[in-house]
Amino acid sequence: MFSFTITPAFYDTDALGHINNTRVPQWFEVARNDVFKLFTPDLNPKTWELILARIEVDFVGELFLNSPVEIKTYISRIGNSSFSVYQEAWQDGKLGSKGEAALVRYNFSEGKSMPLTPEQRAGLEAHFKG
Repeated sequence: MFSFTITPAFYDTDALGHINNTRVPQWFEVARNDVFKLFTPDLNPKTWELILARIEVDFVGELFLNSPVEIKTYISRIGNSSFSVYQEAWQDGKLGSKGEAALVRYNFSEGKSMPLTPEQRAGLEAHFKG
Protein backbone atom coordinates (compact mmCIF):
# COMPACT_ATOMS: atom_id res chain seq x y z
CA MET A 1 0.00 0.00 0.00
CA PHE A 2 1.06 3.54 -0.71
CA SER A 3 -0.11 6.35 1.58
CA PHE A 4 -0.32 10.04 0.71
CA THR A 5 -1.71 12.79 2.96
CA ILE A 6 -3.40 15.91 1.66
CA THR A 7 -4.34 18.93 3.74
CA PRO A 8 -7.51 20.33 2.15
CA ALA A 9 -7.45 24.00 1.21
CA PHE A 10 -10.37 26.42 1.22
CA TYR A 11 -10.59 26.25 -2.60
CA ASP A 12 -11.20 22.49 -2.31
CA THR A 13 -14.61 23.10 -0.72
CA ASP A 14 -18.05 23.72 -2.16
CA ALA A 15 -20.78 26.09 -0.95
CA LEU A 16 -21.90 23.54 1.66
CA GLY A 17 -18.44 23.31 3.22
CA HIS A 18 -17.72 19.82 1.90
CA ILE A 19 -14.75 18.88 -0.24
CA ASN A 20 -15.97 19.40 -3.81
CA ASN A 21 -16.58 16.18 -5.74
CA THR A 22 -14.21 17.31 -8.50
CA ARG A 23 -11.25 17.43 -6.11
CA VAL A 24 -11.19 13.77 -5.05
CA PRO A 25 -10.30 12.42 -8.54
CA GLN A 26 -7.49 14.99 -8.67
CA TRP A 27 -6.23 13.90 -5.26
CA PHE A 28 -6.36 10.27 -6.37
CA GLU A 29 -4.26 11.15 -9.43
CA VAL A 30 -1.60 12.87 -7.32
CA ALA A 31 -1.55 9.89 -4.96
CA ARG A 32 -0.94 7.58 -7.95
CA ASN A 33 2.48 9.20 -8.46
CA ASP A 34 4.08 6.40 -6.44
CA VAL A 35 2.56 3.89 -8.88
CA PHE A 36 3.67 5.98 -11.86
CA LYS A 37 7.25 5.90 -10.51
CA LEU A 38 7.29 2.11 -10.92
CA PHE A 39 7.17 2.80 -14.67
CA THR A 40 8.81 6.22 -15.00
CA PRO A 41 10.95 6.88 -11.88
CA ASP A 42 11.60 10.54 -12.74
CA LEU A 43 8.00 11.14 -13.91
CA ASN A 44 9.39 12.48 -17.19
CA PRO A 45 6.48 12.86 -19.65
CA LYS A 46 8.85 12.20 -22.58
CA THR A 47 9.41 8.62 -21.40
CA TRP A 48 5.89 8.05 -20.02
CA GLU A 49 4.48 4.54 -20.49
CA LEU A 50 0.96 4.69 -19.06
CA ILE A 51 -2.47 5.79 -20.19
CA LEU A 52 -5.58 6.08 -18.06
CA ALA A 53 -8.27 3.86 -19.57
CA ARG A 54 -10.99 4.22 -16.94
CA ILE A 55 -11.71 5.91 -13.63
CA GLU A 56 -14.55 5.41 -11.18
CA VAL A 57 -15.13 7.27 -7.91
CA ASP A 58 -17.73 6.53 -5.25
CA PHE A 59 -18.55 9.16 -2.64
CA VAL A 60 -19.47 7.16 0.46
CA GLY A 61 -19.08 9.81 3.16
CA GLU A 62 -18.25 13.45 3.70
CA LEU A 63 -14.84 15.10 3.61
CA PHE A 64 -14.25 18.54 5.11
CA LEU A 65 -11.79 21.42 5.37
CA ASN A 66 -9.33 21.67 8.30
CA SER A 67 -8.46 18.00 8.71
CA PRO A 68 -5.89 15.97 6.74
CA VAL A 69 -7.10 13.38 4.24
CA GLU A 70 -5.11 10.17 3.83
CA ILE A 71 -5.21 8.60 0.38
CA LYS A 72 -4.50 4.86 0.53
CA THR A 73 -3.47 3.33 -2.78
CA TYR A 74 -3.37 -0.37 -3.64
CA ILE A 75 -3.00 -2.44 -6.77
CA SER A 76 -6.23 -4.43 -7.18
CA ARG A 77 -5.69 -6.23 -10.50
CA ILE A 78 -2.71 -7.09 -12.67
CA GLY A 79 -3.19 -8.18 -16.28
CA ASN A 80 -0.83 -8.66 -19.22
CA SER A 81 -0.53 -5.00 -20.21
CA SER A 82 -2.94 -3.31 -17.81
CA PHE A 83 -3.63 -3.09 -14.11
CA SER A 84 -6.11 -1.48 -11.74
CA VAL A 85 -5.40 0.88 -8.88
CA TYR A 86 -7.84 0.97 -5.95
CA GLN A 87 -7.83 4.07 -3.75
CA GLU A 88 -9.56 5.28 -0.61
CA ALA A 89 -9.77 8.76 0.95
CA TRP A 90 -9.89 8.66 4.76
CA GLN A 91 -10.46 11.57 7.15
CA ASP A 92 -10.59 11.28 10.93
CA GLY A 93 -10.92 7.49 10.71
CA LYS A 94 -13.87 7.61 8.30
CA LEU A 95 -13.96 6.56 4.66
CA GLY A 96 -15.07 9.48 2.50
CA SER A 97 -14.44 8.25 -1.04
CA LYS A 98 -13.15 5.21 -2.86
CA GLY A 99 -12.26 4.67 -6.46
CA GLU A 100 -10.58 2.53 -9.04
CA ALA A 101 -8.52 3.44 -12.08
CA ALA A 102 -7.51 1.17 -14.96
CA LEU A 103 -4.08 1.93 -16.40
CA VAL A 104 -2.46 0.48 -19.52
CA ARG A 105 1.24 0.26 -20.35
CA TYR A 106 1.32 1.99 -23.71
CA ASN A 107 3.79 2.60 -26.54
CA PHE A 108 2.93 6.08 -27.79
CA SER A 109 5.07 5.89 -30.94
CA GLU A 110 3.43 2.64 -32.06
CA GLY A 111 -0.01 3.52 -30.72
CA LYS A 112 -0.56 0.22 -28.91
CA SER A 113 -0.37 -1.43 -25.53
CA MET A 114 2.75 -3.25 -24.32
CA PRO A 115 3.09 -6.18 -21.91
CA LEU A 116 4.20 -5.38 -18.38
CA THR A 117 7.86 -6.23 -17.77
CA PRO A 118 8.74 -8.72 -14.99
CA GLU A 119 10.20 -5.81 -12.97
CA GLN A 120 7.05 -3.74 -13.35
CA ARG A 121 4.88 -6.71 -12.44
CA ALA A 122 6.97 -7.33 -9.30
CA GLY A 123 6.66 -3.67 -8.33
CA LEU A 124 2.88 -3.83 -8.70
CA GLU A 125 2.63 -7.14 -6.83
CA ALA A 126 4.42 -5.58 -3.83
CA HIS A 127 1.36 -3.32 -3.38
CA PHE A 128 -1.33 -5.82 -4.38
CA LYS A 129 -4.49 -6.12 -2.30
CA GLY A 130 -7.01 -8.44 -3.92
